[in-house]
Amino acid sequence: MKKSVKILWITVLSVTGLFLLLILLVNFRIIGNMPSMETLENPRAAVASEVIAEDGTILGKYYQVDRSSSDYNEISKNVLNALIATEDVRFYEHSGIDPYATIAIPFYLAIGKKRGSSTITQQLALNLQADNNGTLRARNFIARSFQKMQEWLIAVRLERNFTKQEIITLYLNTVPFGDNVYGIENGARTFFSKDAAHLSIEEAATLIAMLKGTNLYNPRRNPVVALNRRNTVIELMQKNDFITAPEANAAKSKPIVLRYNKIDHNKGLAPYFREVLRDELKVWCKEHKKADGSEYNLYRDGLKIYTTINPRMQLYAEEAVDHHLKDLQKVFATQANIKSGSVWKNWQTYVDRYMKESDRYKAMKEDEASEDQIKKAFNTPTRMKVFAWKSFTEPELNELDTIMTPIDSIKYMRAILQAGFMAMDPESGEIKAWVGGPDFRYFKNDHVAKTRRQVGSTFKPFLYTFAIMNGMQPSTMLPNEPVSFPKYNWTLSRNSEGSVGGSISMAGALAKSLNLVSAYLIKQLGPQAVADFAKNKIGFSADIPPYPSISLGTPEISLFEMLQAYTMFPARGIITRPIYITRIEDRNGNILQTFAPEKREVISENESYTMVKMMQGVTGPGGTSARLRFRYGIQSEVAGKTGTTNDNTDGWFLGFTPQLLAGAWVGCENNFLHFSSTANGQGANTGLPIWAYFFQKVYADKTLKIDDKATFSIPQSITSEFYQTVQDNVKPGAEADDHGNGNESDYTEGNSGYSDSYDVNKLEPAADKEAKKREEEKKEGKEKPIPSTMPKATYPQKPQL
Repeated sequence: MKKSVKILWITVLSVTGLFLLLILLVNFRIIGNMPSMETLENPRAAVASEVIAEDGTILGKYYQVDRSSSDYNEISKNVLNALIATEDVRFYEHSGIDPYATIAIPFYLAIGKKRGSSTITQQLALNLQADNNGTLRARNFIARSFQKMQEWLIAVRLERNFTKQEIITLYLNTVPFGDNVYGIENGARTFFSKDAAHLSIEEAATLIAMLKGTNLYNPRRNPVVALNRRNTVIELMQKNDFITAPEANAAKSKPIVLRYNKIDHNKGLAPYFREVLRDELKVWCKEHKKADGSEYNLYRDGLKIYTTINPRMQLYAEEAVDHHLKDLQKVFATQANIKSGSVWKNWQTYVDRYMKESDRYKAMKEDEASEDQIKKAFNTPTRMKVFAWKSFTEPELNELDTIMTPIDSIKYMRAILQAGFMAMDPESGEIKAWVGGPDFRYFKNDHVAKTRRQVGSTFKPFLYTFAIMNGMQPSTMLPNEPVSFPKYNWTLSRNSEGSVGGSISMAGALAKSLNLVSAYLIKQLGPQAVADFAKNKIGFSADIPPYPSISLGTPEISLFEMLQAYTMFPARGIITRPIYITRIEDRNGNILQTFAPEKREVISENESYTMVKMMQGVTGPGGTSARLRFRYGIQSEVAGKTGTTNDNTDGWFLGFTPQLLAGAWVGCENNFLHFSSTANGQGANTGLPIWAYFFQKVYADKTLKIDDKATFSIPQSITSEFYQTVQDNVKPGAEADDHGNGNESDYTEGNSGYSDSYDVNKLEPAADKEAKKREEEKKEGKEKPIPSTMPKATYPQKPQL
């Protein structure tokens, strides 16, 4: 044997031996990061968790990469054919590695051509490595060589452990389609707004074409290039006999028609709800373990969260909030102190704080800019985008390209009115709609569950309920007179709109929201007893201090908790905790947890029905919500309550029909930003219209089966009724809308204040004199004692129950 031939054989055998040794070392995981057999037998590509609405539609997703998962029979044959024709025509013949394509590589390189040889199984192997280890295709030749060997080994193992159908399905569930979209199902829904099972030839070809280059062949970005590549895929499908020539010609003649719908956590239905839900699900994932003992991962484990949100009601709720805020903001923006910016004169510390919390400030600090440089930058006009109302049906239009200083932009954005709205079934507790603010892109704070504000007169129904429980009736006549609280060094001299004197039935007082009567009631019942009822019986988690002020609504409570408490009125005395999740499933459809409402009886059925009838008076003639009828045309049976806090800072309306309970809050983030007039800032003008717009849409949509002819059911034990709502001798003027409450500090010991937003000097002199006279008589011992065992009220004959 010639020496040269001997050297050649030694070289060939050495290279072959080295190659086999490397294969063995990689296979036994001595070098490289070869996945374990257990990992390969249980491949788990990261799958986005889905939030699913009541009707099965997807509200949103939680993901690191936006990936969905499908079964083989859920994928169109057009997709499978396009993939095989384009990527691996011998897919059903090889065992993971295509020997013909692999052997051909050197010959193509020799003539200067680049040709891919990876089979679908090999590409899946690479995708699984990237998903499990974060490993992408290596650029270095040596590293890529090791990676290639791993691909071969993994491909062979996959072929041994999975069927061809399972391999191609897993592949289609792991591939990217651009725009951070992974998986064929998600690609179909994102680009064509349909599921993967119903993709046409041209649609399937468009998606498969993108696998060659997700950015280059993205039809949204490069429509012409994408069209050409799509047609190439269609031609390959014809060449490999997956479709006929007429089918191919018909498909190529069609343009690419996108119905692009990328799910974005800032967009879509119920973004505030989805963000609140995200926080709750993170806690759930930490508290629940998988079979292997590890925690669930919200962003990778493909959980399916089924919710109670009704998409149509959610859309109507969002439109109702936007519709009213768009109009209300115009009024607020023209208010003198808002328009001129003078409202910020005494609140510079807040401006400085918001400046330091901004991304602009933090970025300049990281660049080591001085305070003077930052201050100068914040006072220099800059081109920017800010929120601005343009449409209540197309939220994407609500922004404005403008030039203003960053400081002015802070003041501008803080003066945008905020709102919270929630609708629910009071019997089942299921939440149907949730709107936490005007636009999640610009305002992240949720005003349904995460914000607590003074509730104003929406608290009064709880006080009146307690009075009913203690023997009073809707027809009980109560004095509309000044009320003194010596222990708290406070006297309430008149109602918020200025009236004082006379008497009125309890039902009439609630309908007209008379503060004097509420103060009188809490004096008779006792602040501590009322606070205990609210805290321990109703179950508020918010602080309810035992001060007389709670009768006027000074406690700070979330809209979520207020609606929970209001369920006891339409639900016959039973409070139902609102629920918004019905069940959670894993990616395979196994139920991990189901959820049921928590219910507890708080008051009797008769007491709840009595309160319903009284609260219906609020929406009747002379009631604070009367405009619900004559302005918005809501003629169904409705009960509810408005609320307005001090200085028109917060506006509320909580109302219910026999089938649905809903509530709205409106105000600014900062309490010093508020309407200057009660006509504009009261709950009947801020919260009530949102409720009305929502119910107009709900009643018009007969598919929702919310009947505008439904009536509140009368308990069987009630055989006669006596609800006197208008009998009174209150002086004219008492029919005005509710104007506000006091601050908690006004009612604590050592302070003196009033329950409304009027200047002390404008209070009615006669009322002040009357109050002082009573205080002097008490000090001198001349005041007639009031029996502590019974309220000071006139009781008519009790109706038979």
